[in-house]
Amino acid sequence: MTHPVPVVAVATDLKELHGQAVHAVARKYVDPLLEISGCLPLLLPAFGASTPVDAVLASVHGLLFSGSPSNIEPHHYGELLDNPASPSDPDRDATTLPLIRAAIARGIPVFGICRGFQEINVALGGTLLQQVHCTEGYADHREDETLPIEQQYGPAHEVRAVRGGWLEQLIGLPAWQVNSLHGQGIKRLAPGLAPQAHAPDGLVEAYIHDSSPGLLLAVQWHPEWRAGANPVSRALFEVFGDACRAYAERRRPVAPPAQPTTPRRTHAEAA
Repeated sequence: MTHPVPVVAVATDLKELHGQAVHAVARKYVDPLLEISGCLPLLLPAFGASTPVDAVLASVHGLLFSGSPSNIEPHHYGELLDNPASPSDPDRDATTLPLIRAAIARGIPVFGICRGFQEINVALGGTLLQQVHCTEGYADHREDETLPIEQQYGPAHEVRAVRGGWLEQLIGLPAWQVNSLHGQGIKRLAPGLAPQAHAPDGLVEAYIHDSSPGLLLAVQWHPEWRAGANPVSRALFEVFGDACRAYAERRRPVAPPAQPTTPRRTHAEAA
């Protein structure tokens, strides 16, 4: 019996390209889903409040909330905007936040990266540091945009796993190097989220949900960048793919037992 390839919805941004609105996500988020996770990516438009949440979740076996240049509008976590120049995407906010809550309630596997990491925290009641680099006690986690893209996504600092935690057991290491391309970060972790790794300054860099019926994994760094060449990235995308396959298998309809058939009588038997 062949097993279906799990479908993963990937959150997109609402952007302007050549004067027209487009729904877009960088290819680097999509390729590892097919090549490492073994899943079929489905780009999810940022429809905002008109998103048919139930229809989306009935059609997919996992969700990936990608990174983005935009930030979540702070009114979603009860704060005012610190920096008027902060890029926003209200249509994405209105799409992803309700979708995250509904997906978790249904036990659908969820993987959050960078903005997605922050979205999940906000959706579940957590708060964010709007400018980590302006917050006492924290380092500057932003990339140097004057450098070539390969250097921007190069190793930036160490993260250390929570000892004995789920992520340490998955990776098999107590610490590893990650890239760092974010201006915002976790201020207060939402109820139900369990930290799994921290940056040297104490900033939460990874978490899971400790009671979700399905896998919920989120990281602040960018494991999608050249994921195939990074053992840590491969492990993250592989475990997500496994969770999506397990969810797809649970969702498969059970075929009714075959009904016995009455043998047809020959003409001779009928006579």
